[in-house]
Amino acid sequence: MYKLVILIPDPETLPDFFDHWPGFLHQVERLPGLRREATSHVQHVLFGSRDFQMIHELFFDNLDALQAALASEEGKRSAQILHQMTRGKVTLMVADHKEDELANIQRFNQPEESVDGQ
Repeated sequence: MYKLVILIPDPETLPDFFDHWPGFLHQVERLPGLRREATSHVQHVLFGSRDFQMIHELFFDNLDALQAALASEEGKRSAQILHQMTRGKVTLMVADHKEDELANIQRFNQPEESVDGQ
């Protein structure tokens, strides 16, 4: 799975951000091949700088699907709205996304037996 990660600075500092946000969501939800989306609001930074406050992720089956979505009319319109509402103060990243279920992770976290069998 691939995702487009959108890092947005503090929306409170962007005039008209919240006026455009619903229209942006409505537009991206029309992207061909979109499988799911997620929005996160950063509450605390434990280490490093805090250059953004919102994270919006758009998930696709593969890189080709993501690229086709961005090249579509819906993708172009979404980009225009995003640029308008952030005034270009946005970071976009493409990531190869992998997940694992906790039950599967726990299977590999079993204590190892000692060399002498104890």
